[in-house]
Amino acid sequence: MERFTNRTAVITGGGSGIGRATANRLASEGANVVIVDMNLEAAEMVATEVKGLAVQADVTDADDVARMFKTAFDHYGSIDVSFHNAGISPPDDDSILTTGIEAWDRVQKVNLTSVYLCCKEVIPYMQRQGKGAIVNTASFVATMGAATSQISYTASKGGVLAMSRELGVQFAREGIRVNALSPGPVNTPLLVELFAKDPERAARRLVHIPFGRFGEASEIAAAVAFLASDDASFITASNFLVDGGISGAYVTPLDV
Repeated sequence: MERFTNRTAVITGGGSGIGRATANRLASEGANVVIVDMNLEAAEMVATEVKGLAVQADVTDADDVARMFKTAFDHYGSIDVSFHNAGISPPDDDSILTTGIEAWDRVQKVNLTSVYLCCKEVIPYMQRQGKGAIVNTASFVATMGAATSQISYTASKGGVLAMSRELGVQFAREGIRVNALSPGPVNTPLLVELFAKDPERAARRLVHIPFGRFGEASEIAAAVAFLASDDASFITASNFLVDGGISGAYVTPLDV
C-alpha cells in the first residue's frame, strides 16, 4: 500500500519508540516524513532511515513549534498528517500524595501543552489545504483508573483525549480530522527501563492484558497509519484504543 504518496507527515517524539516505528511505517507507504525530536542525533538517525527531514525542536516552546511546522511546509510544500507523540513519564510522577507541583507541571507541559501548541500551529496549514489528519497520543489510562497511579501523566492524557474530541468536532466540516490514539503498555525503551527496575510492577500490569504481553511499537504505528489515511475518512473525534483488550477485560485468560 502507498496511502501517503505525495503527502507530508510531521512526527513529534520521532527519534525513538512509537515515533520511530511510525516514521518507518508512513515512509514505507510513500510519505515524506519530518522527524521532530529534542535529540537531534536521534532525529537524524531516523530521518536517514526513512529518507526524511530531521528537525530539532522543543515542543513545549511556542516559537519552536511554529518553526518546526514552517520548516516542514517550506521543505515539502504541505502538511497532511501531524502525529503528536512526544511525552514523558518520570518516576517522580506518582501518587497525588507524593507528586510535587514541579513534577506535575513538567508532565503537563510536555504531554498536554505540547499537543495544544502543535494543534494550534498545524491546523491553519490544514485549513488552507482544505484537508488534514491529526493524531494525538493519549493513553488507555485516559479511560481507566489505576491504583498504581502516575497522577499527572493520567490527567495529561485525559486532557489530550478531551481536546482531541473537541477539535475533531470543531474542524470536521473543514476536512480536518482529529483523533486520539490510546495505546496500552508498549514495549518501548521508556517502558523497558521503568519495568526492568521493578519486575513486580511489570507483572502487576501484565496480568490485566488479555494477550499476556505488552504491545509493540510497530502495532501502534499501524494504528496511526490507519487513522491518518483515507481509510479512516469517516473517523474523527474518536478515542482509538490499541490496548490489547485491557479496557474491555474483567477477568483475563489463564496461562495455557
